[in-house]
Amino acid sequence: MSTNPKANHVQQQAADQGLIGGLTKHSATLTSFLVGSTSLKTSDIITILQARIAAANTAQSTRATWQAAVKANANERASTKTLISGVKTQLQVMFAGSIDTLADFGLKPRKVPVARTPEEKAASTAKAKATRAARKTMGSKQKAKVKGTVTTIVAPAAPAASTPTAPGPVASAPPQGSTSAAATPRTP
Repeated sequence: MSTNPKANHVQQQAADQGLIGGLTKHSATLTSFLVGSTSLKTSDIITILQARIAAANTAQSTRATWQAAVKANANERASTKTLISGVKTQLQVMFAGSIDTLADFGLKPRKVPVARTPEEKAASTAKAKATRAARKTMGSKQKAKVKGTVTTIVAPAAPAASTPTAPGPVASAPPQGSTSAAATPRTP
């Protein structure tokens, strides 16, 4: 018997049938089983296994019936789609001015497209082209042609210490007794 909890229908049926076959064959030597606190005869266990197989077969046939019903529904909707679409269109034309009447049918009035002038269309096209140029956007074919090149690989900088720094350069005084060019004033 398989202990796989995810066994499919065929594996479960085969495992149950195998148990029935083994219990029937050895029923003379295996007269009863103590499961939990209940003593069961071999014939009782065979009856339980047969009930499991029958329930699985019923579930499988019910699933097949359901799948057939779903397919019939899809076919019916596909074959009547044009008819229903035409009815809805005619209702929208007939009751175009009456939103309440259309709502009775579960319909909404058609949206009226906004008429745009040729100047508006031209301005919209020009704006779209300008935006595309400004953002340097490309189509998929142009993107595929663009390849990056690596000139140098820079290691990430070490994180800065968490000590606060002064907001400007700090000049340090030269040590005493030294004569440096920076310490001597220049005369013009």
